[in-house]
Amino acid sequence: MKGMGFAFIVFVLAGFSSAAAQDASEGERLYKQHCARCHEGSMPRLPSRETLRQWTPEAIDNSLSSFAMRRQGAALRPAERRAVAEYVAGAPAGSYRAPLDVIPMTAYCSQSAGKPASVSGGGSGWNGWGANLQNTRLQSREASGLTTPDVPQLKLKWAFGFPGVSASGSQVTVDGGRLFVGSRNGIMYSLNASTGCIIWTFEADAGIRSTPVVGALADAQTVFFGDAHAQVYALNVSDGKLRWKVKLDDHLDAMITGAPALHAGRLYVPVSSLEEGSGAMPSYECCTFRGSVVSLDAASGRQLWKTHTIPDAPSPRAKNRVGTQLWGPSGAAVWSSPTLDPDRNRLYITTGDSYSNPVAPSSDAIMALAMDTGRLVWVRQTLAGDTWNLGCLEQTPEGRANCPDAKAPDFDFGSSPVLTTLANGQRLLLAGQKSGMLYALNPDDGKPVWEIRAGDGGVLGGIEWGFAVDGTSAYVALSSAFEKKPGDAGGMVAVRLANGETQWRTPPAKDTCGTRTGCNSAQPGAVTAIPGVIFSGSLDGHLRAYESETGRIIWDIDTTSEVKTINGVTARGGSLNGPGATIAGGMVYVNSGYALGFMPGNLLLAYSVDGK
Repeated sequence: MKGMGFAFIVFVLAGFSSAAAQDASEGERLYKQHCARCHEGSMPRLPSRETLRQWTPEAIDNSLSSFAMRRQGAALRPAERRAVAEYVAGAPAGSYRAPLDVIPMTAYCSQSAGKPASVSGGGSGWNGWGANLQNTRLQSREASGLTTPDVPQLKLKWAFGFPGVSASGSQVTVDGGRLFVGSRNGIMYSLNASTGCIIWTFEADAGIRSTPVVGALADAQTVFFGDAHAQVYALNVSDGKLRWKVKLDDHLDAMITGAPALHAGRLYVPVSSLEEGSGAMPSYECCTFRGSVVSLDAASGRQLWKTHTIPDAPSPRAKNRVGTQLWGPSGAAVWSSPTLDPDRNRLYITTGDSYSNPVAPSSDAIMALAMDTGRLVWVRQTLAGDTWNLGCLEQTPEGRANCPDAKAPDFDFGSSPVLTTLANGQRLLLAGQKSGMLYALNPDDGKPVWEIRAGDGGVLGGIEWGFAVDGTSAYVALSSAFEKKPGDAGGMVAVRLANGETQWRTPPAKDTCGTRTGCNSAQPGAVTAIPGVIFSGSLDGHLRAYESETGRIIWDIDTTSEVKTINGVTARGGSLNGPGATIAGGMVYVNSGYALGFMPGNLLLAYSVDGK
């Protein structure tokens, strides 16, 4: 995961024996030989062995096959990966189970329950990342089905357990009475939005972090999403059957984390990567990935255009201290969903840092492209010289061989830009950065209007995955998860759109973590708003609702409590990060559990006023 710096789990697994590992003793040998160096002292901010024991073996195996450790795990046979995963998780040898095999048939909807009536014109859905093309993350009162007095009455209606994972996947999309959500082990679920029963499942080739988006094509409603191998899928909403699948980038580390944006029969897909983590290996030729946005014909998947955030292809540069060839420029990944402005033929994105030298002038930047051609209209870099990869966390000179600048702050943009119009007609494009800065630009030319330091920056600091905007204010959650201790990290701030001044500031929660491993009060997850109320999750597992006028907390629920799942899967909640709450039709949906150094979990929770 990036945008968020270094939350990759680095196993140094090169040189594994080619013999298949069949038992726990072989898993232990391989771990001690190749993994303990990073997870037991060399890279102190990565998950410890104690933290990893909270994961399931299936989740660790998934990291080795399609997520953070897939480059290190690429040389391993499935039996070898599973032996290591079972040992690290403290699970018995042979305990690995295919995810869908653990779901009973009783979790699936009956025919009548599986075909909820289409909601047409009611506006009770939440489609894609930001609920609209402008990515405001503001749900209307009509569509939310909730008022401010309703919020303190919210209680759990149902819970769904994701089998085989220890971290949340994509944000929930709701459309036509159906809920769509992806998991880290590559399963797209279609659920009944009211009851949580399963309508259908689809197994992608790799894990899913990309939020689904639903659109009507000429012949059928279709759901679109991306996976951890940089592939985009189109499925029939009715039955989950594959319509088409295309790969957008051949780089081994390329992946899709941001939601596609859909308009007028075209998909606009952001491409990010895990190469920043690969840079921790001194033998790796760092780095050659460039972020991009790709436009596809939604009906066929045909590529219409592809624009790299860095126009110059990487070329050989110097060699590192162990003699490995280095490449550049690289990086400027696009971690979040594009923001669309069809009336002006504009698409807006934010970019991550550079992975290697030379530093790209389009890294840590806000960019505007033409929707029809992908042509660059303008770029506004907010931080020059930020070139960083995971090798910079190493403790030895040899381990830092690929670190381009140990003093670089790693201040990506992980959140989508937000387009808004003030009451006086002034248009603003807002962008929040890990530096803690919130910027307001003129969307026509990228020139600054105002900026404010909302909070402190850091590798997992500042503004991480997204903020919400209504007609008067921006509502920003703060992180600093690795820079501050629980009780000091986190908090909420409201910023007036007219002038960039602080409206209110609510401090982080105190005394919610105790001795729980991986718990923190930081709030890196995306913020969600309805008129009068702001929702923000925390790494302590709490989802809180704030009064938008004052910042007063009016609802606070601990999602880590044990619950019985509707689908019979053993599950628990954990830290809230990444995906924000989805609100639609009188329901609040939230994924609980993010792992990657914090409290793991595999729960989808649905709250309503009437509850169970």
